[in-house]
Amino acid sequence: MTGRIRREIKQQKPFRRIEHEAFVNLQRTADALMQGVAATLKPVGLSPTQYNVLRILRGAGPDGLACREIGERMITKDPDVTRLLDRLEERGLVTRTRDRADRRVITTRITEKGLRILKDLDKPIEEVHVKQLGHLGEQRLRSMVNLLESAREKAS
Repeated sequence: MTGRIRREIKQQKPFRRIEHEAFVNLQRTADALMQGVAATLKPVGLSPTQYNVLRILRGAGPDGLACREIGERMITKDPDVTRLLDRLEERGLVTRTRDRADRRVITTRITEKGLRILKDLDKPIEEVHVKQLGHLGEQRLRSMVNLLESAREKAS
């Protein structure tokens, strides 16, 4: 956002409530931060949501997770996790197997190819986060984390 646009926004009528102003600023900030992440993921053809799923599956280890469990752990809720997993499976980044005991349950696991892509992305993603937020310092970042966690407690 250019300085001119920022000035024009500030000159507009102020928000009626501080809660609304905080909410809009949070949305703008999340979008700006996500653009940096998306740009880092673009060369490997992943969306931020796909990247999130791969990280969830890496954390799950060799046992993998059921579709429902993946959906519960996602940062941004996606109503069609199955289609998201279809695309990752087509690229060879995940595998899915039907549970022998309960055929309704399909377990998803990350593949070696998926693990390699994540390993290659670990450093660039870390660098993006440091570039975006490092200037705030540890104390201010800890305060931000605490404030955001408090806000999420009442968000539902």
